[in-house]
Amino acid sequence: MVDIDEELVRRLVAEQFPRWAHLPVAAVARQGWDNRTFRLGDHLVVRLPSAEGYVPGIAKEDRCLPALARHLPLPVPEPVATGAPGAGYPYPWSVRRWLPGDTLAAAAAVDRSAVARDLGAFLTALRRAPTAAGPVAGRHSCFRGCHPSAYGDEVEQALDVLGGRVDTAACRDVWAEALTSAWPAAPVWFHGDVAAGNLLVAEGRLSAVIDFGTCGVGDPACDLVAAWTWFAGPERRLFRESAGLPDDAWRRARGWALWKALIKLAADDRDEEQWRTLAAVLTDPVVDWGQGGPEPAYLT
Repeated sequence: MVDIDEELVRRLVAEQFPRWAHLPVAAVARQGWDNRTFRLGDHLVVRLPSAEGYVPGIAKEDRCLPALARHLPLPVPEPVATGAPGAGYPYPWSVRRWLPGDTLAAAAAVDRSAVARDLGAFLTALRRAPTAAGPVAGRHSCFRGCHPSAYGDEVEQALDVLGGRVDTAACRDVWAEALTSAWPAAPVWFHGDVAAGNLLVAEGRLSAVIDFGTCGVGDPACDLVAAWTWFAGPERRLFRESAGLPDDAWRRARGWALWKALIKLAADDRDEEQWRTLAAVLTDPVVDWGQGGPEPAYLT
């Protein structure tokens, strides 16, 4: 991991983009793990990979987001400039437009039902965006967009570690159902990390979607995990109705949510958020509400 601070960002900007050298630099309050983010004046943000493994994600965003933005109902962080290694920093970096709002994880007041509908509509629009230049799911997307079986070994290892602390039989049933189908149509765009920290909220409504470092084209089931990780009760139904997709996609999505909860708990069984997610995954399949599911979005 590279030590990245405000002074480094000031030097990089001054050396490579002197027209912005007068703008103040300030670290954002909540930093991610893959990248470090800094405000640059009022309208720009600097995003720097924290390690070599995260460089391809920044390059992918710079390449794909300008084209995707034209097809989406909400703003995404479009790049305005790409920086080169310098000032002792070894990786390419990016300057984006600043998107106002609080993350869904931190927002004080949220219209949860509206967010469920808005997020579903955003994902539907994302799936319909042209895929000609989209990177096929694989290692670059941490296998999001692939079949959930890519993480079968990790599920088994986590269950072994957790032992009797989880309902192993119920977990295996959910996982088995996730593996009984595959995406039957042409690959579509997926975000890959639809987490509360990557969704921005303004005035209680979803206002932007950020961090497309794991995006690509493939199976969109991975983008539905918010049904269990953030939404609850009737909100899940609203999200399902808005996001569409048939029952089998939701069963694979449930598998994705199960995998993440299990590996997190295997690493730290004090994580209350993951216990809540696991309980939701095991008790609510979501698909029962659909009575066979809406007409697949790829057919409409």
